[in-house]
Amino acid sequence: MTKMQKIIGLGETVFDIIFRDNQPQRAVPGGSAFNAVISLGRCGVPCNMVTEVGDDRVGDIVTQFLCDNNVDTKYVYRHAGSQSHVSLAFLNERNDAEYQFYKMHDALNMPPLMPEINAGDIVLFGSYFAINPKVRECVSGILNRAHDVGAIIYYDVNFRSSHLKDLPVVMPSIIENMRMATVVRGSREDFSLLFQSDDPVDIYEKNIRELCDVFIYTDADQPVQVFTPCHHTFHPAKPITTVSTIGAGDNFNAGFCYELYREGIHEPSQLAKLPEGMIEKLVMMGQNFSSQVCQTFENYVPHDFRPF
Repeated sequence: MTKMQKIIGLGETVFDIIFRDNQPQRAVPGGSAFNAVISLGRCGVPCNMVTEVGDDRVGDIVTQFLCDNNVDTKYVYRHAGSQSHVSLAFLNERNDAEYQFYKMHDALNMPPLMPEINAGDIVLFGSYFAINPKVRECVSGILNRAHDVGAIIYYDVNFRSSHLKDLPVVMPSIIENMRMATVVRGSREDFSLLFQSDDPVDIYEKNIRELCDVFIYTDADQPVQVFTPCHHTFHPAKPITTVSTIGAGDNFNAGFCYELYREGIHEPSQLAKLPEGMIEKLVMMGQNFSSQVCQTFENYVPHDFRPF
């Protein structure tokens, strides 16, 4: 099989402290793209992480954690004199997390250090980091480079209600991200906030299709829906007993990208023409990664996970 050279995660990192019944249960490094590349690194996929952390003890922990999980840290930027981001995640009765963030966005300033991106690479990015005006120039530069060289660009929208007040300012960046992307994935919550719709067909036809050919719509334990110019497919998930849903979507992304890597799908134009059987394999691997994470307090697949 032809393998892609690497997967590049682009996004913020946080230190997640997980609570149940108001008692701390676990503290782990996290972040949307971060969680995905840790799982991919544990599965032997060559990965880089482009992110920023403080020059504090948490920054040390995060950077070492990436190294320990086979992720290249060449593009992890350490902010002198600043503190790393921390997140408190309170699990409710469904084991879904309600977040409280402690972030120094005023200190956010990514350097103009461009990661090496080649044709066949996958750039995985999303969340508020992808539209934050303070790092937009850096993000946009990386996306343009990835697009120009023929990399696959996977965009996880991951937009939350806490940023709704910023929507008029950041919406142009969201649209640009979708236009640059090979794949757009988002949840019912994301698109309900962005487009005031819970109908994935309506969302794809009115808001996504002209920007990006491949759209993945997820809705908790409901079937994953995938839209391409050729197909609209449904993919039910097997029921599991969840411990925590933190990292579930991030690891769906990881599994989907892992299967792209394993199958040697390395050209953006291939994704819009995938047969239904290949779409099923990609989604099933995403669900496999996601279900593994939902059964632990970690944000990533276990070290002994074998995705075959």
